[in-house]
Amino acid sequence: MGKVYVFLAEGFEESEAVVPIDLMRRARLEVVTVSIQPDPVVVSSHGIPVTADTTIDQLEDLADAIFLPGGLKGTNNLKESDAVAEQIKKHKEAGKYLSAICAAPTVYGQMGLLDGKKATCYPGKEDELVGALWTGAVQTVAVDGQFITSRGMGTSIDFGLKMIEILISDEKAQEIANQVLYPRA
Repeated sequence: MGKVYVFLAEGFEESEAVVPIDLMRRARLEVVTVSIQPDPVVVSSHGIPVTADTTIDQLEDLADAIFLPGGLKGTNNLKESDAVAEQIKKHKEAGKYLSAICAAPTVYGQMGLLDGKKATCYPGKEDELVGALWTGAVQTVAVDGQFITSRGMGTSIDFGLKMIEILISDEKAQEIANQVLYPRA
C-alpha cells in the first residue's frame, strides 16, 4: 500500500487533517503525520495539541504523496519552511503526488508548481494559486497530474476518498465511503 506524509504546521485546520487521515488509515494506507518543527507536538488552529508520528528532520525516504492540511496560520507556516519546500521539490522531481486542502494549495502556487494545472482552494485564495487553472466551485476536489487539491473543511471527506481512489482504487474508496455512511457522488 501507499505511504502519505501529512505535514503539520502550527495553526493547521484540524478537521482538514484528521478526517482525511482517518479515511486513509481505514483504507490501510501508511499515513505518517510529520511535524515541520523539531517538537512533535503541533497545536492546531483551534488550540488542539496533536502529537505527530515524526518530525520533518527525521524523514529519510520519499512517500507516495505529500498532504498539506489548510488553516491560514498553518499554511503560512508551511510556506515559510525551507524543509517543507525541500521535501516538496524532492517529491515533485520523483513524480510523487502533491496534495493540499483549503488555503494550503497556495503553497504549491507560491513555489510556481501549478503552472497550467487545474487546482482549487478555499474561496478568496484563488489569486495565490499562481499559474493554476482554477476550477472554482465546480469540483470539491481537483486532480491534475501529480496535484490533488480541495476546497476546505466541508470537502475533507471527498478529498480523503479521492486520495484513496488515486493511491489504491475506486473500489476501496467506495468501500470506505460505505463504511462511514457517506453518499459518494
